[in-house]
Formats: sequence, structure tokens, C-alpha cells
Amino acid sequence: MDALFAHTDLSEVAAKVASDARLSREDGLALMRTPHLAALGALANTVRERLHGDRTYYLVNRHINYTNICVNQCRFCAFSRREEEEGGYVLSVEECLDKAEQFRSGRVSEFHIVGGCHPNLQVDYYVSLLSELRERYPNVHLQAFTAVEIAHIAEVSGITVEDCLRRLRAAGLGSLPGGGAEVFSPRVRELLCPRKLSPEEWLEVMRTAHGLGIRSNATMLYGHIETPEEVVDHLLRLRELQDETHGFLAFIPLAFHPANTELENLPGPSAWDELRIIAVSRLLLDNFAHLKVFWIMVGLKVAQLALGFGADDVDGTVAEERITHAAGAQTPESLTVEEIHRLIEEAGGVPVERDTLYQPAALAGGR
Repeated sequence: MDALFAHTDLSEVAAKVASDARLSREDGLALMRTPHLAALGALANTVRERLHGDRTYYLVNRHINYTNICVNQCRFCAFSRREEEEGGYVLSVEECLDKAEQFRSGRVSEFHIVGGCHPNLQVDYYVSLLSELRERYPNVHLQAFTAVEIAHIAEVSGITVEDCLRRLRAAGLGSLPGGGAEVFSPRVRELLCPRKLSPEEWLEVMRTAHGLGIRSNATMLYGHIETPEEVVDHLLRLRELQDETHGFLAFIPLAFHPANTELENLPGPSAWDELRIIAVSRLLLDNFAHLKVFWIMVGLKVAQLALGFGADDVDGTVAEERITHAAGAQTPESLTVEEIHRLIEEAGGVPVERDTLYQPAALAGGR
């Protein structure tokens, strides 16, 4: 290990990684700036193997995007529509159940349910959706509604975030996805998503959820106008909250897709950028057990490479992902279990099917 880093700018960081010491902000900036990508990947892979060996996780899941109508109108989003805009939609609870029903002949361990911040939908809609899904699919975990959605539902319904979370949990909410964090930088948010929930509010929703025993994921959207400093600061704020609550299940870096957005003049992240962010995230987020590469966003080939750069999870079968594909993603909308196994095994990993909470999957088909 020492020989590998002797002629790079990473020798001091490598010594910390070898001794399992926490990295500093300065270390994070060094990792973001180093030209030695292979050495960076080797460092991150050391941590991955320390935590998980050659095990690589996935789950059988289905996405349900209940509406694309959203009051936030973020400049990086190709999915959202205004209420009166052509192409806007809201699925009824029955239509959402029809989406879920497509798995009746197969099996699924998680429904991943997210959408826009609709100006009029009250908490009763969301409670009904979760309740009906739980009744029909008692063995399926319901990971639903980002922190941004939770805060919006509470505001529209005239209740507190805690009351909102309690009502949704009673209806069947199992955990929160990590979306909506974007980049915590005030500069970036003012330019790209000024109407969206603030970083402090996003973190507070997650703090409240964790305090109620509701686990969640965390994310960061990268590859647009963020700086290395803003990336590192975002990761450290997540690390700080994880120190406090221990409520995050996994971190998921989300690669920006510019097509059909107001930022389509930007190139989006390169494969180099994607692998760097995966590796830096794994090294800085020492209190996150899992780091997920979302194959939908980076593609299957980069996802395989990411398994040697710190990632230990490839998400899942997905089925009908709409948000990233609205921004021009060329990846499939779903994968079979056999295709996921091949992806992992070709990269030298051992596939491990899990549930949302990273327990070994014992699927009952959602029946």
C-alpha cells in the first residue's frame, strides 16, 4: 500500500486510511483535486473491502412516481411540470396500485415512491396511498417521499413535520429516500433551486425522521456548477448528522443529466467525475455503512467500475424510472435479477440480495 502512494499527493491521506482515522476537510479537498484517479480508487476500495469484503448488494424494487407537478421548478429538473402545463399528471391512489400490481406475478421487496411537490395534495392522499399499498402488499417495504416532499406535505396540510411523519408511519411508511438534498451550498441553491427546501430544513426533516425511528438514505446531486469545496462541505454536513442520529442507511451520489433542463448547455459529469465522487464519498463518509452507485444515472459500465472505487451497492431492478430518463438517460428502465448478478460478478463481486434495511432478503412476493 505504501509503495502505491509513495509518488502521489495522497501519501498522508493513505496513512490515515490505513489506520482507519477520520479524514478532515483538507483531506477531502486533496482527494477532490488529485490527478491520481487510480490511487484514489484504490484507497476507497480499501475501505469498501474493510466493510464488506467482496459482497455487493442489490434489491428487487419498483419505482412509483405519483405526480410530476411541482411548485419548486428547479432548473436542473426535466421531470417536473407546472399544474396547468401540458404533460403534467397526478396518479390517483388506484392508478398507483395498478402500477404496483404489475409485480403481482413476480416478486418485489420495496416500492420506491417519490414525486413532485404538488400544490394541492393533502396528507390524506399520501396516507391513503400508503395504507392501500400496505394492505395489498404487507411484505413490501414502502420507501416513500423525500425530505422535500415531507416538508411540503406538512405545510400544505397545516401540520408539523413530526405530525406528518407520524401519520405516514402509521399508514405504512418504512423509510425515506434521500433525494432533494442536491448540494447544500447556498450559492448553488440560489442559482438552481431557490424555491426548494433549504439545507438546514432538509437536515432537520431527516433529524426528525431519525428521532422517530424512521431510517433514510442521503444524496448529493453533482456534475453541474458545484465546486470541490461545496462537494466536501456537503459530505461533511451529512457525516455530522450521521454522528448525531445514526439514521442514514446509505449515501447515493446522483449524477446530473442536463438534457431537457434549463442547464442543457452544460456537459454533465464525465466518467472520471463519477468515479472520483464515488471514491471521495466512500472515504469521507466513514460513518455510512453503505455507498450506492445508481446504475440508472451513471450507466452499467461505470457502475461496474464504481464497485472498485468504493461502492458496495448497485440499487436494484428499479422498473419504470421516469425522473432521470426525462433528462435524457440512455440506460434501461429496469434490470432483471440475472442481469444484476452478471453486472456484479463481472466486476469481481458476490451478489447479495437485500431488503431496504440491508437485511438478507426473504421475499414473499409482496402478497
